[in-house]
Amino acid sequence: MKAVYFDEKVKLVTNCAKPEMRANEALIKVEICGICNTDYEITKGYMGYKGILGHEFIGTVEAVNSAAHKSWIGKRVAGEINNGCGECEWCKKGLERHCPNRETLGIWKKDGCMAEYVSIPIKNLIEIPDNVESQEAVFIEPLAAALEILEQHHIKPYEKVAVLGDGKLGLIAALALNAAGLDVTLIGKHQNKLNIAKEQNVKTKIVSEQTQTKCFDVVVEATGSLNGFETSVSLVKPRGTLVLKSTIAASGEFNLAPVVVDEITILGSRCGQFKPALRFLEQKKINFKPMISAIYNIDNAVEAFERNKAKDTLKILIKMDKE
Repeated sequence: MKAVYFDEKVKLVTNCAKPEMRANEALIKVEICGICNTDYEITKGYMGYKGILGHEFIGTVEAVNSAAHKSWIGKRVAGEINNGCGECEWCKKGLERHCPNRETLGIWKKDGCMAEYVSIPIKNLIEIPDNVESQEAVFIEPLAAALEILEQHHIKPYEKVAVLGDGKLGLIAALALNAAGLDVTLIGKHQNKLNIAKEQNVKTKIVSEQTQTKCFDVVVEATGSLNGFETSVSLVKPRGTLVLKSTIAASGEFNLAPVVVDEITILGSRCGQFKPALRFLEQKKINFKPMISAIYNIDNAVEAFERNKAKDTLKILIKMDKE
């Protein structure tokens, strides 16, 4: 089968072996998948991963290695990306994404979905309703990550929320929180990207025009930069909350004194649950199509990764079939 493989560089492999199902796994014929910022970070050395890339996909179950789950065959699905051991305290709390022994699809110890076929545990499958197009459904993983904020922290209806950063992560976070009925302002540098949120009734602002400080109860940092972190801190009201949605590898020094002086709570936020995200998709709460910058065939996957690096690019999708 064809697969997008990373080993020092991104390459298309045309003779990859079809994945073998372990006990209680499903074999999925992949229809479409998305390139995520994490995939890009892997190509720069993140996690030291080598193997088939990708963790955002939609496909159809072709086979299952479990007699009790034959009903999954033929269904269009997405899949949770973390597979925990099932025995530790985190797994027993339903937090497999924090299991110390977990596999993570296309990121850690488990080949990813940028291939004609992928295998994942049956318990990780989620069926996609007929009224959700595959090009929308492929956003379920980043949408789940955005909604994780609401699982971790209760934002009161009257509180003001800012999302800093107008890339994929920031846009989806702003759209999700706005769809949940919150008072959200997306702050960024690129008017064309801000317009995507503005057209869906999200308040927007160019960062250079945001001169007032200490004016938001909750600030979501989604820039991935040290400057973005420092700006985010300056926007939080005393005793407010700063949510970190991007990983910031800072080599320089930065001043944490305002965090102490203003008694700011800092909350790290990562993966989320798929079922709440699926409800948003099924109810058409967000229009994701304006975020799709291009769709490539798997034969042009290397070119797709190059396009993903462009600053004007939002979401790049990869289809397995040419038609």
